[in-house]
Amino acid sequence: MACSKRFLIRGPVAARPCNAGGGAAHDLTPGAWMAETTAAHLTSVAPLTALSEEERMFQAAAREFAEKEIRPHVEPMDREGVFHRELIDRFFEQGFMGVEVPEAYGGSGGTFFMAILAIEEFSRLDASAGVVIDVHNTLVTNALQRWGSEAQKQKFLPRLVRDTLGAYALSEASAGSDAFSLAARACQDGDDFILNGRKLWITNAKEAGLFIVFATVNPGLGYKGITAFLIERDAPGFSVGKKEDKLGIRASSTCELILEDCRVPRANVLGEVGKGYKVAIETLNEGRIGIGAQMLGLARGALEHATSYAKERKQFGKPIAQFQAVQFQLARLATDVEAARLMTYNAARLKDARLPFQKEAAMAKYFCSQVAERVASECLEVYGGYGFTKDYPAEKYLRDSKIGKIYEGTSFIQLQTVAKLILG
Repeated sequence: MACSKRFLIRGPVAARPCNAGGGAAHDLTPGAWMAETTAAHLTSVAPLTALSEEERMFQAAAREFAEKEIRPHVEPMDREGVFHRELIDRFFEQGFMGVEVPEAYGGSGGTFFMAILAIEEFSRLDASAGVVIDVHNTLVTNALQRWGSEAQKQKFLPRLVRDTLGAYALSEASAGSDAFSLAARACQDGDDFILNGRKLWITNAKEAGLFIVFATVNPGLGYKGITAFLIERDAPGFSVGKKEDKLGIRASSTCELILEDCRVPRANVLGEVGKGYKVAIETLNEGRIGIGAQMLGLARGALEHATSYAKERKQFGKPIAQFQAVQFQLARLATDVEAARLMTYNAARLKDARLPFQKEAAMAKYFCSQVAERVASECLEVYGGYGFTKDYPAEKYLRDSKIGKIYEGTSFIQLQTVAKLILG
């Protein structure tokens, strides 16, 4: 019988482990055996933030791309409230829109963790850029890979990798935190469904070509009537309404969707009829990690700018970074950012390892959004009066941070999720 590496110590006597070959036990004292086992263990376990060579290369590529391609667009896109289409095209060209999609469908065949790294690096410069690839990767392509039929994957995944932006439409006027009190109806008509209703707060809607839309086939069934549909932009009866004029992430489009006798083939049902709630819940669990990465990147960016400014800004004859009050402030913020990184990376690693991650995802989303707002706010204060102007990036980081506590489940919803999981 094979022996595990676990051991028990009862009083002065330790249960001795088998050797790997099943022979006689090592003749070691408990302390010596523990030291030997610990040494072997430490050589095989990497720190949570340690990246593989492939991950380091991908992170470096994402960072270089962000500096070269995204940075020049940040200020004008925020001012105009428009995400430049040529930048989205570059996202596709460089493979950032199909990170997890298998190579058989034209994707990069990477991991969820790699997508998280890209979201973090993009958000370090612009949270709007981060959320564009976040929704596309962690929600749309993720849902299609998990719940789509082979025919749906063959039809849509190559397009989502090549040139078609995705959007995810769950929220309605009366269905925000109460996500499944949907008013949008889907009535079967032969081999089609006819959808009517409106969706609100839909990220990527202005530019998207494919939408995952949730509607109910029978309100009397409650959440068991919810069904997910794949709707193309040119579907009859489907239109995109006004773009919201927002406080932050202004370049990222947030629009209303209008369904007026929108005809959708039954072949475009994602998953099973009446099982859309599972698609929504389980996809959003993954999406929460993406928002955690967005807020982590934002906090990193704000702190880097503030740290650099503190070294340059002089008061009383010396840089303000030499004052202990500023040093301690930056040290506290750096500690918060590191804790946010650990929580986000841990949740992403759990997901890739196919281990339970719902609690950790909710914790990461909640904590990172708290950290991002706190870091952005205190970093603005490092700039003093300059931070309150648009001449410096501090005010944008603060404006962009607020959304982290709201979308893909408010902070209260994350706490509710964690409470349910720890209380049973």
